[in-house]
Amino acid sequence: MPDFSSDDHHLIKAVEWNPAAGAEKINDHIFMSRGTSNSYLVTTGEGDVIINAGMPYQGHRHRERYEELLGRPLNVRKLLFTQSHPDHMGGWAAFDDEGTERIAQSNFFDIRAERNRLAPFFAPRGAKLLSGLLPNPEHLKAWDNVSEFETATLFDDAHAFELGGRRFELYSTPSGETLDSMIVWLPEERAVLIGNLFGALYGAMPHYYTPRGDRQRSVLQSLRDIDKVRALGPELLITGHDEPIVGAGRIAADLTKMRNAVQYIYDETIKGMSERKDLFTLMAEIELPPDLEMEPGRGPVSWYVRALWEELTGWFRMESTTELYATPPNAIWEELAEMAGGADALAERAQRHVDAGRPLEALHFTDMAVTAEPANRAARAVELAALEQLYEAGQARYYDEAGWLESEMKKAQSYLENQ
Repeated sequence: MPDFSSDDHHLIKAVEWNPAAGAEKINDHIFMSRGTSNSYLVTTGEGDVIINAGMPYQGHRHRERYEELLGRPLNVRKLLFTQSHPDHMGGWAAFDDEGTERIAQSNFFDIRAERNRLAPFFAPRGAKLLSGLLPNPEHLKAWDNVSEFETATLFDDAHAFELGGRRFELYSTPSGETLDSMIVWLPEERAVLIGNLFGALYGAMPHYYTPRGDRQRSVLQSLRDIDKVRALGPELLITGHDEPIVGAGRIAADLTKMRNAVQYIYDETIKGMSERKDLFTLMAEIELPPDLEMEPGRGPVSWYVRALWEELTGWFRMESTTELYATPPNAIWEELAEMAGGADALAERAQRHVDAGRPLEALHFTDMAVTAEPANRAARAVELAALEQLYEAGQARYYDEAGWLESEMKKAQSYLENQ
């Protein structure tokens, strides 16, 4: 067994929910309460501003933590949401005091309605891919059972207010995890709260596509949003999950490197497309140079190449007429298996690829074999071996890749154990 797994990934620690922990002081008026996504409090002389409320079952504890640390009840005057995912807004009712103004970007209610309608589609996908992140059954249940509010102050591009002598500027950043993503800028303090604008892990590539399913994020808009944050010149950058980042020099260097990495992928993908290289060639070829390599995050560079390709061109690659119609390749896999001599014959050929260190070629064969015979022991054994090769090669550096491979290995193993 490998000595690594997705359970050891930094993302697990970043989203840990420990109800016994207390709130933490960032400075004399900004406070943090850690959760699946962190909640933040900004105090003023005329009341309190909450930025993100955590999961539905976490909101009340977030509030208790703040009040315990401050030694007084909160007086929540404004409640801001950097995006509409449940781990950012689900605990809103715990902070909804009489007269509290809720503020969100103008796409907020549309995206909430869309996610609720798609919950039956997204829920099993998320459970399969993110089970290590969400071990608490209460969490999985709460993700798609969020109490909704019906009114809020909405803005398109920018919104500002002052409270107790503090100025708050809100800016739309639609390349974040949701189209209603926004950042909160405190100009006097040179502090910016960005939520998950650049993904769940600071220092990794922004997460432009998630296999669990969600709207694809725009690589092109991301370049503009990175520039928007850079132009503010923050001295304190506060994310959705990680530790606050302190120091104008460090923040500027981090954001410049991120922007240059994204620009490199953009330029190399455009160059390859102009040279008429196909998608899969570019996914295999494009790598970041050593000076632009980012921390491991949710997925490899090849995923971002594909996200950009599909953002620019859509889903039709002009490689086969069948792409335009509703009959997928696997519609003929049972016939192919029969022509090849059955699932055992396909499994034997797949084993040759595994032995040669070509696990993806092997999986193409086992996909056909298990479509014809789902419980075929030889096919499932080779499938498991191929998945293990991919897992070993990846070393669980990328959380979503590791989560998917672990899930698929468990499925293959269950077939073998039940025979």
